[in-house]
Amino acid sequence: MNFLNLIRYQNLLMLAFMQLIFRYGFLKLQKNDLALADWQYALLVLSTVLIAAAGYVINDIFDQATDLENKPDRVIVGKTISEATAYNSYAFLNVSGVAIGFYLANVIMRPNFAAIFVFTAATLYIYATSLKQMMLIGNIVVALLLAVSVLIIGVFDIFPATNSGNQEIMGSLFSILLDYAIFAFMINLLREIVKDLEDLKGDYKVGMRTLAVILGVQKTTKLLFVLSFSPILALLFYTNNYLIPNHLIVAAIYSLLFVLGPLIYFSIKIWSATSKTDFSILSKVLKWILFFGILSILIISLNIKHNAS
Repeated sequence: MNFLNLIRYQNLLMLAFMQLIFRYGFLKLQKNDLALADWQYALLVLSTVLIAAAGYVINDIFDQATDLENKPDRVIVGKTISEATAYNSYAFLNVSGVAIGFYLANVIMRPNFAAIFVFTAATLYIYATSLKQMMLIGNIVVALLLAVSVLIIGVFDIFPATNSGNQEIMGSLFSILLDYAIFAFMINLLREIVKDLEDLKGDYKVGMRTLAVILGVQKTTKLLFVLSFSPILALLFYTNNYLIPNHLIVAAIYSLLFVLGPLIYFSIKIWSATSKTDFSILSKVLKWILFFGILSILIISLNIKHNAS
């Protein structure tokens, strides 16, 4: 079975990269004790990736009709592999990911935290079978799940290691993760709506009720233009209130050039975008914005370390 095509491996690599950067490019540099050993954190990343991969598989199973219209060259289920094989792969990936989650929840002596993995797997299934057909709800759910993949780092690595002596610093670290989770949510929400515009033709044919289908291209692009100001204003606020006052000039310049600049480009281009090619390009722009946004945590950490020395 060709997993690389089936589960869109680039997105999974991005997910793993994000979780590794937040730990080794941020949390580890703060010299605070964390709950998980390195190999246990690797299991956390693996669990997240496996469950996300299962989500892609089940999505491909239920999207066969729309994918044949929107992306015929990327259809795997029903062509390269059978639906039964896809279901078996989905079950294996989910069971493996959730099982690892149960193990890690017991490692940190919070067995109830295993519910996060079960909830995520169940939500991805419900999304593929019904939520993605509902206007805006499916987009919000996917964006929220990406935010959860950021917050789960704090839940498993920061919270269990928090005590009365380090509560303030740990709370600060978790707050920063929360800021990034909100940013990831905003960018991914924009991208999910853009992808609906890109897939408009196939979604319309199979009767899906996406925002693009209901509002049409022109109104949806105008809505995206308005929504794009949320991350722009949030980034300006963060830079002006946290980076510049703390003399993190390198981090501020990086954020303005590699995150704010592309965001402004997106806002300008989405206003007049009309074609599938336009939306495909803008979807990639948002992916790069997310990548550079994630990488900014390493730039900030190194800038703090340089200032301290």
